[in-house]
Amino acid sequence: MKPLGNVLITGGASGLGAATVAAVREAGGRPLVLDRVAPAEGVEHVLVDLADTDTTERAVTELVDRAGGRLDGVFTAAGIDACGPLTEVPAKDWERVVHVNLLGTAAVVRAALPHLERTHGTVVTVASTLGIKAVSDATAYCASKYGVVGFTKALAAETAGRVGVTLLVPGGMHTNFFNDRPEQYKPPADAKLNHPEDVARTVLFALRQPPGCEVRELVVCASEEGSYP
Repeated sequence: MKPLGNVLITGGASGLGAATVAAVREAGGRPLVLDRVAPAEGVEHVLVDLADTDTTERAVTELVDRAGGRLDGVFTAAGIDACGPLTEVPAKDWERVVHVNLLGTAAVVRAALPHLERTHGTVVTVASTLGIKAVSDATAYCASKYGVVGFTKALAAETAGRVGVTLLVPGGMHTNFFNDRPEQYKPPADAKLNHPEDVARTVLFALRQPPGCEVRELVVCASEEGSYP
């Protein structure tokens, strides 16, 4: 497997993103983080709102410049949600989910591609089991994650032979992602969820594949995941 090198991680201050930051560091790579809050101490980062496309693209360039102009991988872990019936979720909240989850992913990848093409690097995008199986009261999240699925498959076709592209489809994890939800939208106390550290190891597996060998899709969920298959 190839060395990790410099890996750009969105949402690297918490959850799966933070677990992947730790895994990259442990494996000898250098994480570069984009997030609204600062990541672990000593991690190179830029504070940015991924809903702002122009600022996001400039932040990618800034981080790559700090890393000596080299980028070997991208992992788009940042994601938000706005639960509730379509008619009850404020339009701006609904649209922000799509801006962060889908358009933010595209903005990061767009800015990173020229660098990744020079290193034959790899992009790992983050969809969800709710990007392949829709549920009620999650129209914004499902729309954004279905969009990530389509975006990633089209990106793989577009960059074939130049950049590695992997679609990660994770199930629920023990993170703070569910904390701010109304109780009715939180997993039950006995829900079987994965640990982000375990999922992070699968991300590294995809990032470390040699040029020309790609893991196209990874579905990683607890064995009793309710939204898969």
